[in-house]
Amino acid sequence: MPPRTTTTARQRRLGYELRKLRQRAGLSATEAGKQLGLDQSRISNIEAARFGISADRVRTFAYNYGCADSSYIDALAAMTTSRRKDWWDEYASTLPSGLLDLAETEHHASAIETAQTTHLPGLLQTVDYARSVFRQSIPSLPPPQVEFRVSHRIKRQDLLYRDAPVPYRAVIHEAALRMQFGGAAVTREQLAHILDMSEREHITILVIPFTAGAFPGAGQSVLYAHGPVPQLDTVQLDSEHGSLFLEAEGQLEKYRTFMREFESVAVDDHASRSIIRHVMESL
Repeated sequence: MPPRTTTTARQRRLGYELRKLRQRAGLSATEAGKQLGLDQSRISNIEAARFGISADRVRTFAYNYGCADSSYIDALAAMTTSRRKDWWDEYASTLPSGLLDLAETEHHASAIETAQTTHLPGLLQTVDYARSVFRQSIPSLPPPQVEFRVSHRIKRQDLLYRDAPVPYRAVIHEAALRMQFGGAAVTREQLAHILDMSEREHITILVIPFTAGAFPGAGQSVLYAHGPVPQLDTVQLDSEHGSLFLEAEGQLEKYRTFMREFESVAVDDHASRSIIRHVMESL
C-alpha cells in the first residue's frame, strides 16, 4: 500500500492499538519485524498510520503478539476496511482536524455519553444556540468560520436521527441550563428542543441540580464514546486549544469512574425534565 498523505482518527487508533499490543508483548519494532517478515521501518510506519494494513495482517500481528481476545481482534480487523469519503471530509479545508476526528469518533461509536457543566451538549444544540456559542470564541472567529462550525455541529447530530440511532446519555448541570447563550428567547427554544429530544427512546437526559452541591469532576466537560469493545472506547475533552482525545487504558478507566460519579448526583429523568421545564418557563 502506498504511504498515506493524511490519516483519520480511526486509522491512527488502529496504529496505536497495534503498538500497544507489540509493547505489551515485550517486543521492539525490530524484533516484531523479524517475526512478521517485515523490516523495522514498516512496523513503525504501520503503527504511525502512514501505511495501511489488511484485516488478515492485523490478525497475524495479534497472533504473534500473543493476543487471545477474539472480540478485540475482530474489532481491530474491522477498522482496516477502506473508507469512502464521508460528510465530515467536506470540512477538511475549513475546520481544525480535531473537529473532523470528533465527528468520525461519534460516527463509529456504539453509544455516547456526555457530562456538561456550562454548555449544553453539542449533539443537542439548536442552530441559534450553537451560533451564539461559537461567537464567544477567543480570538473571535470570522463569520464564515462561525457558520462552518455551526453547520458541522448540526450535521453531527444526524446520528441521533438515523434508522439505527446511537444510544445517547447526557448528564447536564443546572448551570448549563441557565446560561443564556443568545438571550432568553434562544435559550427557551433550546431548552424546549432538549425536552423534546429527552422523550426519544434512545436518549436519556439527566440533570444535576444546584442543590446537589459539590461533587467529583465538577467543572469538566466530557464526551465518552463507547467502541465495539471497551478497549476501543475514546474520551474527548474540550479545551481552548481544541479537542483532546484520550485512549490509554488508565485514562479510559478514570473517565468511566468520572461518568459514574457525575451521574450519581443527578436526579432521574422525570425530575430532570421538571427542572428543564421550570428553567424554560422562568425565562
